Amino acid sequence: MTTYSTISDGSASHGRSNGVMSRNRIRGHKDGGQGGQATTISSVVNLLNTIVGAGTLAMPSVMSHMGIMLGVLMIVWSGMTSALGLYLQSRCSRYLDRGTASFFALSQITYPNAAVIFDAAIAIKCFGVGVSYMIIIGDLMPGVVLGFSSGAADIPFLLDRNFWITAFMLLIIPLSFLRRLDSLKYTSLVALVSIGYLIVLVVYHFAVDKHADPRSIRVIQWGGPVEMLSSLPVVVFAYTCHQNMFSILNELKDNSPSSVIGVVGLSIGSAASIYTLVAITGYITFGNAVVGNIVSMYPTGAASTIGKAAIVILVTFSVPLQVHPCRASLDAVLKWRPNRSQPATGRSASPLLNTGAAPRGDHGGGNMSDLRFAVLTTFILILAYITALSVTSLARVLAFVGSTGSTSISFILPGLFYYKISDPDSSYHQRLVKEDDDIDEESSSDAEETAALAQSTTSLRSAASVASRRSSHSGTHRWRWQRKFRWDLEHIQHAHLRRLSLGLAIYGMVVMAVCLVLNIFFTVSH
Repeated sequence: MTTYSTISDGSASHGRSNGVMSRNRIRGHKDGGQGGQATTISSVVNLLNTIVGAGTLAMPSVMSHMGIMLGVLMIVWSGMTSALGLYLQSRCSRYLDRGTASFFALSQITYPNAAVIFDAAIAIKCFGVGVSYMIIIGDLMPGVVLGFSSGAADIPFLLDRNFWITAFMLLIIPLSFLRRLDSLKYTSLVALVSIGYLIVLVVYHFAVDKHADPRSIRVIQWGGPVEMLSSLPVVVFAYTCHQNMFSILNELKDNSPSSVIGVVGLSIGSAASIYTLVAITGYITFGNAVVGNIVSMYPTGAASTIGKAAIVILVTFSVPLQVHPCRASLDAVLKWRPNRSQPATGRSASPLLNTGAAPRGDHGGGNMSDLRFAVLTTFILILAYITALSVTSLARVLAFVGSTGSTSISFILPGLFYYKISDPDSSYHQRLVKEDDDIDEESSSDAEETAALAQSTTSLRSAASVASRRSSHSGTHRWRWQRKFRWDLEHIQHAHLRRLSLGLAIYGMVVMAVCLVLNIFFTVSH
């Protein structure tokens, strides 16, 4: 099997750096018919839309608690840790057949008895976020209608939050029944246009409005440890998109290491740039008086009304992005049985790793029948709809869900999964290295044939000799630099990456503990 699932793990391959690029190129084209169809651009758009949401509007408030310098450092740091989690997910997917990667599949071969817990946490987290988006729609739409037409006050149902939640469900339902995440690329693009308008709105008011008193703006100073820690979840959770990463990997047409790094880098980098821009400009405009939703602080008018409408559009098209992983995780929970997995004795012992894997299903969860797909989607949407109508504020609930679910899927699970499956004593890792060695032999054989053919052509040999003399110094220097650093990060040694994965898992546990303590004690006391 010469697919992306067998790309070298970077370790156990000392002295094989010369063949890494050729091996990646081979695997990038042979996928056994399980290759995806999504382009790099559509993958970036979907992942960026999953990351950037209404939480962008809370970034100026984060600055008011941390100060500009610490706030920017926290935004960058959180982006880097989230990117590491995404990268570890891509490394874990190499141990699975093309198109079968999912949290459930990994948990079945690493921590089979805890698989149901992992997927339940993901399902609850995604469900809670989706419900919060519906509540935002119900809360903002009456104000949007009044902003565009003052006569709407005479029509009671136009000011009823339940009416607007019901109306927008007519748009959410068909989008949620799309099987492939790549099918949402156009709605994701519309959502990004909406967030783009919000960015322009914040920057515009920063440029034309009077700025806050410099004495109320913290540059180096901060609001203290309590205020800083209370804002930490906002920044950490703002990058949560890991629930859709395996779907991105399963559907990505070019899943070579360089392509995956490009998707992760562009998505996280763009999100960090957006957060930093909105945070600094919004904070300087209002100073420490800024509130969680900065759009609500602008004077009532067409611009701010359109801004609220943009938020509604943004969250509307973000709901299906939460339904997608929620459905897959719920399906995995329902399929789980105690002691279902047998002890790992080799890669071929697991049906999840067979070379003849089943065609890619939803979220890489294998085959899901049309009936099961429809029933699960309908159940999630009905339950979310009823919850959104019944509950007017999910702030406290989402705080606990975010503290556990987001940190789990962003830091803890990617770290623990990779640390476990990449163990040199693991049969899966040994099988992966063996397949790499087989591909090395094939590559070496091809290289020998190519060299023999080149030697038979005098003109090619002469040209190569001239080119070599012209670039002897600069070429050698560049080659040495490339050995030290590669943009696809394949130069990272296996042992170092395992340490990073363990450190990320520990970091996630610490963040979870801090956030839970803040929600239990600090929030209750206020």
